[in-house]
Amino acid sequence: MVAKGTAARSHLFTSESVTEGHPDKVCDAIADSILDDILRQDPSAHVAVEVMCTTGLVMVAGEVTCACYSDMNHIARSTIQEIGYHSPAFGFDGATCGVLISIDEQSSDIANGVKVSEEARRGVAEDDFDRQGAGDQGMMFGFACRESESFCENTFMPLPIHLAHRLACRLAEVRKQGILGYIGPDGKTQVTLRYEEEKPVAVDLILIAAQHTEDVSPEAMREEIIEAVVEPIVPAEWFPEKEVVTKRVLVNPSGKFVKGGPMADTGLSGRKIIVDTYGGYSRHGGGSFSGKDPSKVDRSGAYYARYAAKNLVAAGVADKLEVKVAYAIGRAHPVSISLDAFGTGKVAMERVEDFLNSHELFDFRPAAIIHNLGLNAPIYRQLSAYGHFGRPDLDLPWERLDLVDALKQALL
Repeated sequence: MVAKGTAARSHLFTSESVTEGHPDKVCDAIADSILDDILRQDPSAHVAVEVMCTTGLVMVAGEVTCACYSDMNHIARSTIQEIGYHSPAFGFDGATCGVLISIDEQSSDIANGVKVSEEARRGVAEDDFDRQGAGDQGMMFGFACRESESFCENTFMPLPIHLAHRLACRLAEVRKQGILGYIGPDGKTQVTLRYEEEKPVAVDLILIAAQHTEDVSPEAMREEIIEAVVEPIVPAEWFPEKEVVTKRVLVNPSGKFVKGGPMADTGLSGRKIIVDTYGGYSRHGGGSFSGKDPSKVDRSGAYYARYAAKNLVAAGVADKLEVKVAYAIGRAHPVSISLDAFGTGKVAMERVEDFLNSHELFDFRPAAIIHNLGLNAPIYRQLSAYGHFGRPDLDLPWERLDLVDALKQALL
């Protein structure tokens, strides 16, 4: 209830997503496909693969230490074709593009810090989890909130990025299923929501950018995308006025989008970190995910911070929660763990922080994270598009709500 004479606090927030045919996501898919292939053969491998793609060319570079062989050339080509670039129609073809591979071993200095932690070198390691150090320094953020509950239970994601991902997925579906046969692999979505009193209340604008063939009119494409992509995902009641839904949706506002994919824009792995996480709603430490094995805390630390945040929000500790964890290279224990509940906490955050540091339920040491979440497994290719969090289509270990009852007992 807003007090008489005052106005409800109102603001707009926007998040974007992209399809798997976006050049940056092509690179993420190749990087994670290579990672999966290596982990399938050698779960203890150390992998840091970067990918670039441009007109007719893919380059794979990085550091890999493993006890197996990975045919990276074949993986890159087959991944590109699976995405939808398998003919000259959209300017890129996995069968005919050039593929360059330049891979070295992981730095021995980094490897030594991961294999033997600072705690182990000082003789103070308490258990085996203390013996593996973090693969790098840095800070990682995990986040959870209740905004998307009315659309999909148990996602605990900000609603703008949740809707942007669902629209991007739908854009890919209508292409793959032949519903809109003129759609190409490259595409982007963007959702702007209006918030009142910190809660999303309406769609302000939706943007769909879809690669297409020359033979479709912009008017027909706009109508069909609204009908086949937007309407199945966003209920009409979320638009301020039902009769002006079409005025709240932009489709290819530049006029046309025939030239797309790597032919139109050079792609790089790890360049869509905001799309991969929370759509800008929560802070980001800067480290990307794709192509990295879980000894890299950029990936495993961010996954575990999300796991903690989601279970804590589901338990009722807060309605909105951000978990920040920081590491030092070569050390097993985090440098710090801190929380921000944005004024929604039901428990003193200092108490919750102490609980997270106690190892009673959560253990943020890299080796413990890898063990407890089963991260040395080939599960990463499926994450290279449409986000790493809040995925109801996937059974991801860091998305499980398996600590809710224990947290209620311990903290509430």
